[in-house]
Amino acid sequence: MLKEWRQRRALRRVEPGDGRELKRFRWWQQLSRALFYLRTADATGRWTVYAVNVRHGQNQGSGNVKAELYVDGRQHAVCRLPAVFPVEGGTVEVSMSGFGLKRCHYVTDEGYEHQLTPDPASAEGRRANLARRHPTLSRVIGCFSAVALATALVLLVSQMAEKLTEPREIAQHIGTFTAPVHLSVWMNIAVVLVTLAASTERALRLRYSRLLDGGAG
Repeated sequence: MLKEWRQRRALRRVEPGDGRELKRFRWWQQLSRALFYLRTADATGRWTVYAVNVRHGQNQGSGNVKAELYVDGRQHAVCRLPAVFPVEGGTVEVSMSGFGLKRCHYVTDEGYEHQLTPDPASAEGRRANLARRHPTLSRVIGCFSAVALATALVLLVSQMAEKLTEPREIAQHIGTFTAPVHLSVWMNIAVVLVTLAASTERALRLRYSRLLDGGAG
């Protein structure tokens, strides 16, 4: 029920596009733009190419980041994220985390879904190409990202628990908790940097966990 309500609300936010032409992805847009494609056929066998374009450089905190839907190279619709675009045979759902897109999927009317194909020149496309050409290396990098975020989460929770149990009023009722690891300022900075890198890497694969990635940003 909640998912259906959110979907209907997102559909009401869709605005018509102005028909502008889709611009080619440029190399300097690696961390400021995401571009994904979907190719579908209707009942007559006619193929349509959809493209979803999102500018990462916009102010994500403003809540006004928009996704653009292009049909055969022309802007067809615009919607504030999270977005749901009606397309042939289903919908395209787009949403963003603090580090990039966390969802850009085609959901059919029957409920099946799959991720759209990233532009080869984009950061997401280059990460997908690495996964195709070097699957073992890709899995190792993905595992490292997940472990790094899990470790950072454990460290954060333990440090928060120690701070919360320091006051005498709380300690006399539940006792005090001592974090097993105390990091220096520079180590904390290193953990933050590794966490940012891991979260960005997962965003390039559109991987998102409310526990891991939500805690990171």
